[in-house]
Amino acid sequence: MSDASEHRAEAPPGSQRRALVPLLLLGVAAAVFAADQLVKNWVVDHLVEGQTVPVWGEFLRWHFVRNPGAAFSFATGSTWIFTILAAVVVIVILWQIRRLKSVPWGLFLGLLLGGVLGNLTDRLTREPGFPQGHVIDFISTPWMWLGFPEAIYNIADIAIVSGMLLFVAISLLGVHIDGRPRERSGEPEIAETSPGEDSRGAA
Repeated sequence: MSDASEHRAEAPPGSQRRALVPLLLLGVAAAVFAADQLVKNWVVDHLVEGQTVPVWGEFLRWHFVRNPGAAFSFATGSTWIFTILAAVVVIVILWQIRRLKSVPWGLFLGLLLGGVLGNLTDRLTREPGFPQGHVIDFISTPWMWLGFPEAIYNIADIAIVSGMLLFVAISLLGVHIDGRPRERSGEPEIAETSPGEDSRGAA
């Protein structure tokens, strides 16, 4: 077999890298989920519900609460609705894996999947029971809210918000989920030619 044939048989390095992007998504999601659940179990075992524990003064405090609402303790009393929404998000993300070839998109979807699964697991397994379990929140940073009611959150919430900020960035940059480069209007299309064609044209 000639060297040219061997070159065509090999997949481009970029294609091989993009083929591993779904593994990035699953790895990030697994790391976020494991960290979230391990820390929540520690909180339940070692902190007193409703008690504030200073960590770095007013900058960071632990405050263990059971949240029946959405992220940052919003919309309490609608637990079953958020359970359904979280399950739908998980299904949509898993469905999109077949199209995924972009590293930024893999990171975004991994953060979102890990965070959603972390809070969904609480809703399905913790008190008062399936499917209305309360989410374990414990991170309190009063300085963030400038007069608004104090919000208490967890690692899953941080992952979800970080993922959404990344989504805004990749949307503004025009990054496609399938790895296609951003289309630039007004640029002339340059036809690819082989060295032989160039020499013939020059002659």
